[in-house]
This record gives sequence, C-alpha cells and structure tokens, in this order.
Amino acid sequence: MTKAGPDAAPREAADEFQTGRLVTIAGGHAVHDTFTAFLPPLLPRFVERLALSNTAAGLLSAFLQIPSLLQPFIGHLADRTTLRWIVVLGPAVTATAMSLLGWAPGYVVLALLLTVAGISVAAFHATAPVAVGYLSGSKLGRGMGFWMVGGELGRTLGPLVVVSALAVMSARSMVFLALAGAATSVVLHFRLRDVPLRSRDDGEQVPWRRAVGAMRGTMLLLAGLIVVRSMMTMSVTVFLPLFLTEEGTSVWLAGAALSIVEAAGIAGALAGGWVSDHVGRRAVLVFGHIAAPSALLLFLMADGAVRIALLPFIGFTLLAVPPVFLALVQERFPESRALANGVYLSINFAIRSLAAIGYGAVGDAFGLSTAMGVAAVAMFGGLPLIWVLFRRSG
Repeated sequence: MTKAGPDAAPREAADEFQTGRLVTIAGGHAVHDTFTAFLPPLLPRFVERLALSNTAAGLLSAFLQIPSLLQPFIGHLADRTTLRWIVVLGPAVTATAMSLLGWAPGYVVLALLLTVAGISVAAFHATAPVAVGYLSGSKLGRGMGFWMVGGELGRTLGPLVVVSALAVMSARSMVFLALAGAATSVVLHFRLRDVPLRSRDDGEQVPWRRAVGAMRGTMLLLAGLIVVRSMMTMSVTVFLPLFLTEEGTSVWLAGAALSIVEAAGIAGALAGGWVSDHVGRRAVLVFGHIAAPSALLLFLMADGAVRIALLPFIGFTLLAVPPVFLALVQERFPESRALANGVYLSINFAIRSLAAIGYGAVGDAFGLSTAMGVAAVAMFGGLPLIWVLFRRSG
C-alpha cells in the first residue's frame, strides 16, 4: 500500500476543474500583483527625496523587471522538484520587499529591494500558472482565465492601495501592508498542501536541451505573435491616457478611459480562456486578432461618446488572447510545463519592453495617432502566424 502524503494526492483529482483552489491561487495572484504595482505611484517620492534623474528613476523599474529573464531557469528547476514552496512563498516575499521600500535610506538599497522583489515575481509567475494548469484538468483555458483575472485585479488595485495608504500613513508605515502578503501565503499553504504541484508525477526529468529544442518552433511563432500584438498592447495599456490628453480630453476622463479598458480586459481574460475550451484555441486567437485591431481603427476614426463606447470592446478582445497563449504552452509541452511557461514569459517580457520603446519612438516621429494606427494594422499580421501555429504538432 502506498503511503499517502503531500505529494501523493490522487491523480484523478487533476482531471477535475478544482474551482475552490483555482480561486485561491487567482486571489493569491491578485494580492501578489497588487504589491508589484506599488512602484509607479512611489516613484515621484523617490525622485524628490533622493534627487533622482528620470533615467535613474526608470532604472528602478528595470530592477523590478529584469529578473523576469530568469524565468526559463526557474521553470526548469520547478520541473524537477515540487512547485508548492515557490507558489506559497511568492506573495509573502514580494509583499515584504515592496512594503520595505519606504525604509530604504538610498538608491542602492532601493535597487536591492526591487531586485529581490523581481526575483520573487519571476519565480511566482514562472511556476504558479503550472499549478493552475494542474488544477484545471481538461479546462485549461478556463483555468488560465482565472489566473489572468487575478493579475489584472492586482494591477488595477495596486496604485489605489498605495495612494490610499500614503494618505493616512508615512511611507515607512507601509511595512504593515506586508501582513496581507504573509496572510496570503499562509492561505495558499493550507489550501494547496495536499496537491502534487509538479509538471510530472512519475519523477522523470526531461533534459533541458531536448525540451528547449522541442519548443523552438512553437516559441518562435508565439514570439512573432507577441511582436505583432505588443505595439497595440502598449497603445491601450500605457499610452492611451497620453493620447487622449493630447487630443484635448481631460486628465480625469483619460484616466477613466484606461480603467474602462482594464475592467473590460478582466472580463475578456476570463471569457477568452473559457470559450477556447469549448470552441478551440484557434477560433479565439483569430477572433482577437481581427476584432481588437478593427475596434482600435474605429476608435481612431470616431470621437465623443462613440470612442468611449468602443473602449470596453477593445479591452475585452485584446485581453481575451493571453490566457489562450498560456494554455497552448502548457498543452504542447506537458512534460516541461514550468520550463515552457518560463520561456514564454521571458520572451513576452523582452518583446513588450522593446515595444514600449518602439511605440514611443514612432509616436515622437509621427504622432501618437499614427502610432496607434500602425499598431492596429500590425496586429492583423498575426493571422498567418496563427494558421502556421495550428498546422504544427508542437
């Protein structure tokens, strides 16, 4: 008789969609990403207190994001051992590092704290989606939708939380907010303690060279899709308020427009994954790569109330696609899920970072309206890549 233990949960449990535990992980994702969103609202304080240049301030964001390049290595490690401790500790470590920023006496300590947080962010995002995949059974798209909703909520709530906290307490007192991250880790520990969160249950280890070689074709196609999508993503998630204010919209309405896009994106992320389980991944990808850029082009041609009415459709259709990408990666590489997830996320990070710079350069040279139009047209270029992607076996 096999002895039961934390890593010996029944295999059949993984064949069911475990809603309760998935909601727990999505909630953990929301709390975790709430803390990662603290930096932008805090930057003006650091610039003033430490007399930082814009370049130095921008580098602080880089310290938080650069560790994302470690995700393939973290994923490969996670494929060889249990994922639980990384998933469980992520919210506590990230929350502690980000909540201590107010205590940093100088730039070096700020950079160190952000690097620690960045490593925790990279580890959590490289491994937790694999846990989501395990708990989703055959409904992988729906599970990834839950995961994406958590992240979108966190990124939406983070700035509100830190601004509200600073209204009633000092930056140093923010350290108490880390208790929320610690409590989240405790909940994750107890909710996931009997779940064997590994990519493989049989203990076999796939050599990383062979695994990466098998991924090359699919990852190149996904990289191409990220390239054609990333400019549009930047246009509506980063530059939209700036574009609208340049067009004469009030600062308040420009900010509200971004909130509308993000709120619709939460619904899109959940719906996109769920629908892809029923009608297929390709159908959702094709729909997203036609509907989102078409809506953005209409947005550019419209004005007034029509523009506002188009914003939810843009957010919904644009953010319905990422959960499908995450599901595809895990479906195609079941023996190396964490490694594949890490490779995909690191590619996504690198391309999106370059896209932000590229979009800004096009906007400087030709205007943000032209940049937005170019971004929309470029996204149609993903359609032939989708066709090739689904002709491959993976």
